[in-house]
Amino acid sequence: MEFLEAAGLICGVDEAGRGPLCGPVVAAAVILDPARPIDGLADSKKLSERARERLAPLIRERALAWAVAEASVEEIDRLNILHATMLAMQRAVAALARAPHEVRVDGNRCPVLPYPARAIVKGDATEPAISAASILAKTARDHAMRLLDCAFPHYGLAAHKGYPTAAHLAAIERHGVADFSRRSFAPIRRILESR
Repeated sequence: MEFLEAAGLICGVDEAGRGPLCGPVVAAAVILDPARPIDGLADSKKLSERARERLAPLIRERALAWAVAEASVEEIDRLNILHATMLAMQRAVAALARAPHEVRVDGNRCPVLPYPARAIVKGDATEPAISAASILAKTARDHAMRLLDCAFPHYGLAAHKGYPTAAHLAAIERHGVADFSRRSFAPIRRILESR
C-alpha cells in the first residue's frame, strides 16, 4: 500500500464510438493495480475483437477501480460529439470507487475534472491504464451494438458497429433513419434532407 500511495493512483481514460453514425459514445476510466499486472494491454484498435473480449474481464477483475459511462444519442445531437465525449469521460471518472491522484486521457484534450489531468496523444498505445480504458470502452460499446442488432437486424450493426460503411449507409437509405441514429452527423442529415 505504501508503494501505491507513493506512486499515486493513476487513472486512464479513453472513449469508443466517436465516429459511428448511431448509438452512444462510451468512455471508460481505469485505475490499474501495479501488484496485479495484465499482459497484452494495448490500444484497443490494434487488438483483435477476440483479444479485447479476453482482456476486458481481466481488467475488471484486477483493476483497483474501473467504470464505464456513456453519453446518449440525444446528448450527442444536442451538444456535439466532442462535448458529449467529454461528458461521458466525466461520468466515467465520477463513477470510480476510488479517487485517482492523476487522470491521463487519450487524445489532445481533457474534460473538466476535480483531479489533476493531462491529455496524452496516442496514450492508448503508451499508457497501460489508458490502454485498459480503451479496451473496456470498446468492448462495452460493441456489446451495446450487438444488443441493438438483435432488435434491428436489418441495419447490420453487429458487423459494422455503426460506423459509416457502405453497407450501413445503404441500410439506412433502405430502412430509414432510426431513433438511435445521430441526426447531427452529416451522412444522416443528408439522408433526412433528401426525403
